[in-house]
Amino acid sequence: MSEEKEPLNFIEQIIEEDLKETHKKEDLCFRFPPEPNGYLHIGHASSICLNFGLGLTYDAPVNLRFDDTNPAKEEQRFVDAIKRDVAWLGYTWENELYASDYFQELYDWAVQLIKDGKAYVDSQTSEAMREQKGTPTEVGSNSPFRDRSVEENLALFEQMKSGEAPEGAHVLRAKIDMASTNMLMRDPVMYRTLHKHHHRTGTDWKIFPMYDWTHGESDYLEQVSHSFCTLEFKPHRELYDWFLDQIHDPKKIRPKQREFARRNLSHTVVSKRKLARLVEDGVVQSWDDPRMPTISGLRRRGYTAASIRNFANGIGVGKRDNLIDVSRLEFSIREDLNKTADRVMAVLNPVKVVITNYPEGETEWLDAENNQGDETAGFRKVPFSREIYIEKEDFREEANKKFFRLKLGKEVRLKNAYIIKAESCIKDENGEVTEIHCTYDPDSRSGSGSEASMRKVKGTLHWVSIKDALEIEVRLYDRLFTVASPDTDKEKDFMEFVNPNSLEVITGYAEPSLKERKVEEKMQFQRLGYFVVDKDTTADKMVFNKTVGLRDSWAKIDQ
Repeated sequence: MSEEKEPLNFIEQIIEEDLKETHKKEDLCFRFPPEPNGYLHIGHASSICLNFGLGLTYDAPVNLRFDDTNPAKEEQRFVDAIKRDVAWLGYTWENELYASDYFQELYDWAVQLIKDGKAYVDSQTSEAMREQKGTPTEVGSNSPFRDRSVEENLALFEQMKSGEAPEGAHVLRAKIDMASTNMLMRDPVMYRTLHKHHHRTGTDWKIFPMYDWTHGESDYLEQVSHSFCTLEFKPHRELYDWFLDQIHDPKKIRPKQREFARRNLSHTVVSKRKLARLVEDGVVQSWDDPRMPTISGLRRRGYTAASIRNFANGIGVGKRDNLIDVSRLEFSIREDLNKTADRVMAVLNPVKVVITNYPEGETEWLDAENNQGDETAGFRKVPFSREIYIEKEDFREEANKKFFRLKLGKEVRLKNAYIIKAESCIKDENGEVTEIHCTYDPDSRSGSGSEASMRKVKGTLHWVSIKDALEIEVRLYDRLFTVASPDTDKEKDFMEFVNPNSLEVITGYAEPSLKERKVEEKMQFQRLGYFVVDKDTTADKMVFNKTVGLRDSWAKIDQ
């Protein structure tokens, strides 16, 4: 019986139709074209997985091309971060390319458009150009400079290029149609003058091409067969094609632009401009702050490359923008770490337990499985002694029958250790329990094979030996924004919805084996959630970030 193939998404259907009608398999070429003006975010992951996934499916090259045409905002550090993120996600690009590689070709084509009467230098102010462009219901009016002679346009364009023209004095516009129903076709700007240092070309160029002029021509120069963009670029497709019409050689592959829907993530923003503001205003510490939806932030939070790929592929590609609840992303990392993460013990809200009948000064080293679901994960040793920490919420003096943790007069099992019984407790002046006195059954040690060790009790608690405990810094994260869509309220600034409690830093206590853990190592703190060693860890202080809880703790809150 043959296996059923998954149905093709609409992007794959486009490619399959083109392979039947216009393209050969060896014609296929894709690209991922980020602008290096910030870090990649979870929204980019969908585009990365789509384009590189198509490359794997069709055994076709995928270029990593940087859209570096705005020196005012772009930096080499962002180039480096993007390359690092794409590689970490598990993808290899065919060529590392830059729009700035094509500045000369783009300039030469622009000169030819001027000579052909299809481009002109406009000396109006930006305000005047906006006014004469019209509205979606009113046609625009021609610039007073639209009919400049070819000679004058060439001379002015050369002044722009050489830097003789002041910044902002002129722009080069395509001469298309000021009455077009598509506002983007109303003589769009092709070049502007910027006297700023470029991260690759230095000060060689004083003019820089606009996105619409650069993108399609770059695709053409690279012989990209299919240029996939997010839905907001659909109105740009007509201009993309018009520019290609001016330079296309019928003997070469003509790129085809098609659009897919953006996938937004709840309780965050995925605009690089807004993410930059969070960094600049000190709401978060950096672009890779674990609260950020950047790929670097998610990596530092403890997300795996596989979990992000699974999330992106799971939501697929669609034709309508929609909001994806952050719980779907969290499900992906839980599913991954549940299979791979070691189980260890740490206590984050400790209360002292004294086992009164355990020998004073003695330490016993017990066997503990690293991962009960993985027989190959092996065992480690954990120290046990007379005084231990458990979580405060794991003890009540009195509780109903549904409370299966420690309460006076009742027994629980300590994970990998013994059965203990709460006998009494000590309180401070505020009535808070500060110390619990218990007894233990010395014959009940887990794995000993004794009859007592097989005895069933309903509760099992994690714990840490106090005298051997490793003091750790733990960073607990909540959602960065208090509402699901912080950037859709037109009457309020998205910063008004920042969650002031998105980060809590506490001191916890862990079993000593965690001292050997390296940065980015992930583990489950038993009964608490998944955690990762943060890069702020030093020889004197271990720092852990909480990746996600063992279950969706926000499900009830959002209802």
